Amino acid sequence: MKPDDFEARMREGEFFHSLRLLSGAWCVLRVDGKGFSRLTEERYEKPFDPRLREQMVRTASALMEEFQGLYAYTESDEISVLFPPEWSLYDREVEKLVSISAGVASATFTHVAGVPAVFDSRVWLGVNEKAVVDYFRWRQSDATRCALNGWCYWTLRKEGQSVSQATRALHGQSVGFKNELLFQRGINFNELPLWQRRGTGISWEEYEKEGVDPRSGQKVSTVRRRLRVNESLPMKEEYDAYVLGLMKAPA
Repeated sequence: MKPDDFEARMREGEFFHSLRLLSGAWCVLRVDGKGFSRLTEERYEKPFDPRLREQMVRTASALMEEFQGLYAYTESDEISVLFPPEWSLYDREVEKLVSISAGVASATFTHVAGVPAVFDSRVWLGVNEKAVVDYFRWRQSDATRCALNGWCYWTLRKEGQSVSQATRALHGQSVGFKNELLFQRGINFNELPLWQRRGTGISWEEYEKEGVDPRSGQKVSTVRRRLRVNESLPMKEEYDAYVLGLMKAPA
């Protein structure tokens, strides 16, 4: 068998190698930490630790820079990075995008946290701007729900309840019940830091950088861009408008 024919036959076994993102679709790469419940319980303050948030922000920033995303949103141990319909990195090959994004996230977090960590990755596709806005509204709603549950669970655990006792105490309970549980213990959920309740956003911003022209010695300024971290995200309709504005911003 000729070498080229042999290689072609072997390539046929790479079933997903040719799978690509739909043309003209918005794309979100979402990475999630694997086994982070155990990892964070051993090393971080519960229910929220600013160190973990900073490490997740740095991981999200690395993904933004590596893949040139429009917007990144992080809450808990997950990161969602948005890309426009014309985005063509790696020829939009799904296999490369999910494997490399998981690798970048794993390597970055491991480096900044100093502890081995693993992320998986998946692709979400949106057919229009409304779908994208709904996606990020969905993830922010998840952040708020998880924050409330986390605060209630760890408040009970710190009072001496076991894992099963705290879980049973909260199972099937309403949002009002959970807010009241915290309030009776001196915790007003609505006054907790916004990044805990709404997540953190990362986007690009332009700024002027001053320098000196080596030929003339004259001061010059150039427009550069850098990542901006937003710890005070709006919510509901205001968040919809915020995300939509980033989607319409010039590249």
